[in-house]
Amino acid sequence: MVNRYVRISMQVFVLVLFSCQNKIESQSTEWETITKEFIKDYKKLDLPGLELSFVENLKNIRDKKSVQNQEKVFISLEKALHKIDKNQLSDRDKLDYEVLLYECELNRERIIIEKKWLNAIRDSIPTTKIFDVPNGKDWYAYFLKKWVDKDATPDQIYALGVKEIEKVTSKIKEIQIKSGMDSLDFSRHIKDSIFFYSNVEMVQKRFLQIRETVADKLPEIFPFTDSVPEVKIKRGTNKNLSQVPGFYTNGTFYYNYFNSSFNKRQVGWLYIHEGMPGHHYQVMAETLLHRSDVQKMFRYRGVGEGWAAYVEEIGNEIGAYQNIYDELGKWEWDIIRSVRVALDVGLNYYGWSDQKALQFWQKYIKGQDDIAFREIARMKRWPVQVITYKYGSNKILQWKSQLEKNQNFNLREFHKNILKNGLLPYSILESQLGL
Repeated sequence: MVNRYVRISMQVFVLVLFSCQNKIESQSTEWETITKEFIKDYKKLDLPGLELSFVENLKNIRDKKSVQNQEKVFISLEKALHKIDKNQLSDRDKLDYEVLLYECELNRERIIIEKKWLNAIRDSIPTTKIFDVPNGKDWYAYFLKKWVDKDATPDQIYALGVKEIEKVTSKIKEIQIKSGMDSLDFSRHIKDSIFFYSNVEMVQKRFLQIRETVADKLPEIFPFTDSVPEVKIKRGTNKNLSQVPGFYTNGTFYYNYFNSSFNKRQVGWLYIHEGMPGHHYQVMAETLLHRSDVQKMFRYRGVGEGWAAYVEEIGNEIGAYQNIYDELGKWEWDIIRSVRVALDVGLNYYGWSDQKALQFWQKYIKGQDDIAFREIARMKRWPVQVITYKYGSNKILQWKSQLEKNQNFNLREFHKNILKNGLLPYSILESQLGL
């Protein structure tokens, strides 16, 4: 009798196992069909990429028929996704699932605002700032999600800016105290000629030295470094880009030296932001990684700036800051970034005037009104982009702080887990880290 029950139980077990296997295989086939169909339909839509200029983004809005077609594609995809049991997918397919769901949500929101735009009667596109555009606050909230993350809201971002201003101001004060000088003497001291290079040869030499110093430290805490080619370092020649201290493109870090001097305090943070382990490292590492067809369709530009700003936070650990003044250079630039976060929301969502924005700037940054005028104009033309630096670095630092509580925390593994799937939205990346 016992043997009979055992045989029956085994038969039931085999039937259940066979049924589960069929279900998994059926869902796998269904998932493959969904992704193939969506990739085909999405390519047909030929959607324009995200531009820096809000005016250009509005000019790129398609006609009503095209927008209605886009809506059908994303509604169809969303319905198909909700029929899938995500837990039955492989880890790689789960990631694709999250990316597609994320894109559905963002595109559905965009389409709602575009339909309002197409139904409105207007003579032209206001070019002053996005706040002045019909439904401007809705547009700003959307661009914030597109540049930063779908969970970001203007009020949260403004609060982040204020918090970061307090943090950076405190860091600068700490360095002033370490110097042994009072605030007035310290302010005078950092303007002394000893903090400036007077010829381009000295600047080039110093950047090469920093590259060598940092290179020795990186393999300990960053993966893939043995496969990343050395970044080239050259003097920039494009005067249209002279407003920034440097930039990275196509394997080369360019520093801008158009005046008679170059601030020594910019060398450390600027190199690691643009070179290794910043933009050059992240871009090159991404070429080494396998990315699915779904992931190749989308690129989250703001995440790259967040990563590059994050590595500045660990400049001491990787040898980029060799004294308190090297570190000060990072905070001097970071106070500008932090003020810009609050200003961007103020100008483009709260509707601040240029004068109110300037007064806010002057409260925290003294003697740099020329930069203020430039940055205010930039934020009005390119809403949200300046927020990407601080939002991203703050997110990664939060994750690092949480995970460090685990005794088995490994910084190199942490960096690998952030980078291994290429640039992902922060809300998806956070779930990938198990947070």
